[in-house]
Amino acid sequence: MARAQRFHPVEITPFDSFSDLDELLFRQDGLISRVQALPLLSRSAIEHRLGTGRWRLVHRAVYLTAPVSDLSAAQRRWVAALAVGDGRPAVLGGLSALQVVGLRGFDSYGVHVVIPGRYRDHDPPPFAIVHRVGAVPADEVHLAAAPPCTVAGRSVLDVGKWAASERQAAAVVAASFQQRLVTLAEVERAASRQLRARRRSLVLEVARDAAGGAESLPEVEFLRLCRRARLPEPRCQVARSAGGGRRRYLDAYFEDYGVHVEIDGRHHTEVQSWWADMRRQNDLWIAGDRILRFPSWTVRHHPADVVGQVRAALQAAGWTPRHQQAIVDVQTRHDLSTSPGSRKGSRAG
Repeated sequence: MARAQRFHPVEITPFDSFSDLDELLFRQDGLISRVQALPLLSRSAIEHRLGTGRWRLVHRAVYLTAPVSDLSAAQRRWVAALAVGDGRPAVLGGLSALQVVGLRGFDSYGVHVVIPGRYRDHDPPPFAIVHRVGAVPADEVHLAAAPPCTVAGRSVLDVGKWAASERQAAAVVAASFQQRLVTLAEVERAASRQLRARRRSLVLEVARDAAGGAESLPEVEFLRLCRRARLPEPRCQVARSAGGGRRRYLDAYFEDYGVHVEIDGRHHTEVQSWWADMRRQNDLWIAGDRILRFPSWTVRHHPADVVGQVRAALQAAGWTPRHQQAIVDVQTRHDLSTSPGSRKGSRAG
């Protein structure tokens, strides 16, 4: 008897003890579409499973075979992919694609699905967020993923376009680098193909900061704050010996001036008084060791305080703002041109 046709969205390693159906259900977190089931089971077998409650319909022509009451995040991704793809997995994108490849720390009920502009999305589930795009290059689709998704570089760029805010976009980009899911080269390659993408410059800026050592959104925001305030740019995550052979990493280090800045992300029940204590401590350290600490929320909500203290510490360490240096340079040239030696030289000429 001829063997039933295999249907796999992508090639997978077979398990000797698994049937084709078992393999597919294992890969797809217990979800299967009718299109996928028909090559493996008769119509009556499918109806029997539905009638006995072993399977249940969770969306049009998409069945859940696992005995659970609520869909997990992974199962929602499969339902969205199968439903939007009319039974064959559509490609996930943006935040959902990054979650497929391992991004942690971001909960999202919605599932981002990418389809070519000419395709129709037939009655997608309410949590599916469908994005119509031009043709996605083959090298930007990760077919080995489950479900298939765009590669990390493309996904990060799409997060920038689809995020609800710049801050949300920056947080996902920074986390993708911190969790080692993407490289700067991958993001830059994707950006080179979408020159007009929304928030493209923001994604590239955050990606370059993260690739340069900034490992959290507060660190990225601090770097951007330094640039806007025209302060020197610090190095991030600089290793230092902590004694006993241990190493610790400084969040931001102005190496030429010996100024360390720590961005403290810990939660505290009395944040206002906690920051007041830190600020007093910073005032003392400005005149001495020049180690500044800021709770992460002040970088976002009180940037003037942060800039003021960092600028004071840098100036105490010998830094001169550019506009002041320009005034000094002009005055120096004037003094030299009017000095007695200069006048003698002029008469002698």
